[in-house]
Amino acid sequence: MNILRGLAALTLAATVTAASAADGLIALKSPVDAKTTMDRVEAQAKQRGLNIFARIDHAAGAAKIGKTLRPTEVLIFGNPQGGTPFMECAQTMGIDLPLKALVWEDAAGQVWLGYNDPAYLAQRHTVPECAVAGNIAKALAGIAQAATAP
Repeated sequence: MNILRGLAALTLAATVTAASAADGLIALKSPVDAKTTMDRVEAQAKQRGLNIFARIDHAAGAAKIGKTLRPTEVLIFGNPQGGTPFMECAQTMGIDLPLKALVWEDAAGQVWLGYNDPAYLAQRHTVPECAVAGNIAKALAGIAQAATAP
C-alpha cells in the first residue's frame, strides 16, 4: 500500500509545477482557459459520484464592487464516504472539508488548478497516519490530471 501511494505521489510530482509557495497546495498548469478547466473539474467530480456544494466565481464577486480580478473560481465538493473517515481521524478536519479546487489565471495568463494536499491536511491536523488521506489524494490527483489534460 505504501509503495503504491509512493508511486502515485511520484507520478503526480512529475506533473506538478509549483505556482506559489503556499504550504500544502498542489498546483498543476492547465492548457485550457480557466472556465474550461473548472468545467472539467466539476464534470470529473460528478463522474466520480461526488456532490457539488458550490461553485464560487471570485472574479464575478470582484466585479460587483467595481474591481477587476483575473479568472478565479473555487469548487466545493465531496461526499460523506470520504470525508467522514477523514474526520474520524481528526474531527478538526471538518474545517478543511468539503474538498475544494481552485482554478485561477496568473498575471502571465497561465491557468492553474490547485487543491489542498490531503497528506498536508493530515499533518496539519496531527494525524499523518490517517489511511484515508492516501485514497483522497489518489482521487484528487485523478480529477486534477483529467481536468488539466491537453
